[in-house]
Amino acid sequence: MTRAKQRTQFRQAARLLAATALAVALLSGCSSVKNLLDGRGKDHSKDPTPLVELSPSANVSQLWSASLGKGEQQLGIAQRPAIADGKVYAAAVEGGVSAFDLRSGQSLWRYASELQLTGGPGAGDGLVVVGSLEGDVIALDAATGEEKWKSKVANEVLVAPAVGGGMVFVHSNDGRITALDAASGERRWFHSADVPALTVRGSGAITVGPGIIFVGNDNGNLTALAMADGAVAWTSPVAQPDGRSELERMADVDGPAVLDNTTLFATSYKNHTVAIDGPSGQLMWDRENGGPRGLGVSNSAVVVTDRDGKVWALDKNTGSSLWQQEGLAYRGTSAPAVVGDYAVVGDFEGVLHWLRLNDGAFAARSSLGGAISGQPAVADGVLVVQTTEGQLAAFALQ
Repeated sequence: MTRAKQRTQFRQAARLLAATALAVALLSGCSSVKNLLDGRGKDHSKDPTPLVELSPSANVSQLWSASLGKGEQQLGIAQRPAIADGKVYAAAVEGGVSAFDLRSGQSLWRYASELQLTGGPGAGDGLVVVGSLEGDVIALDAATGEEKWKSKVANEVLVAPAVGGGMVFVHSNDGRITALDAASGERRWFHSADVPALTVRGSGAITVGPGIIFVGNDNGNLTALAMADGAVAWTSPVAQPDGRSELERMADVDGPAVLDNTTLFATSYKNHTVAIDGPSGQLMWDRENGGPRGLGVSNSAVVVTDRDGKVWALDKNTGSSLWQQEGLAYRGTSAPAVVGDYAVVGDFEGVLHWLRLNDGAFAARSSLGGAISGQPAVADGVLVVQTTEGQLAAFALQ
């Protein structure tokens, strides 16, 4: 069956489901239908928390902005830019791949493509690599944007490829990790993981370590694979996929694990954040506060956004709670990035929120157009964020 036919059948099924739901509502009685149509009886407990007026205690300035092309809109893939060697690389769903100077925003090159580039770019070792909705993998010269090679994997690529050790590592949406030769794009090895029946939209990001890669799986595990041949070094649970229904069992580890010295920090859709010893895979601590998109790590804290949009800071050594910020509940809050003494998250209205790391209080806000679903990227004190509308912007503390 072709992908186009699968999509057509999916849309037909969705319309049938909607029609069935409406029929059930209509059969439930006139008063229930009236309440459904005029909004009475609606549960407002999960409405976005209104923002309170803020007197900034931090001075944040926008350095530059640029348009990439058509953004991800409602795809739910949380695209984010990559930063390497003083350059920012970003991909649009429709618009190709672009490179900018980190400080000035000067356009360095643009690679045009008719493919839907959903994976976001991975950068390293002189390459910029991006994946597509159809499983294409494209490697570009980081200096010029010249195409080096194209390859193909068996399923859509919704997360940025990783580059290291002379290879490119691609996590496709069927749970497979494919290692491609960085010089030629030829396949070197692959590793497959079981994919549950129901998962969060997206795939686990790959974190590169010395001679090893770490990847989050939709089954709630974090796996360490040898770069050379894909052999499994260890597998450790971030969250257990327990519950009576497929929805309750969802435990995806989609955000990139953060390797800090020899400790890995990872978080799960099932509201768990863990610290794992990198060499052995042994669990060091486990905290029941976590989220679907990733985390930020400072000198003393691990910062994570939970499924409700609340932001938590956990002690880096013990996992104990340091603070929580509830003022962003149900605002589609992104995964946090750490910049100096602040944690920064975006929301569905295109607002960046700067939170003090010592107590979680709001310190500043910066506004863009379009929702921010992807985790901001940070390098050399500059924070770069991409919106779902395809806008890119850089900020710095003054």
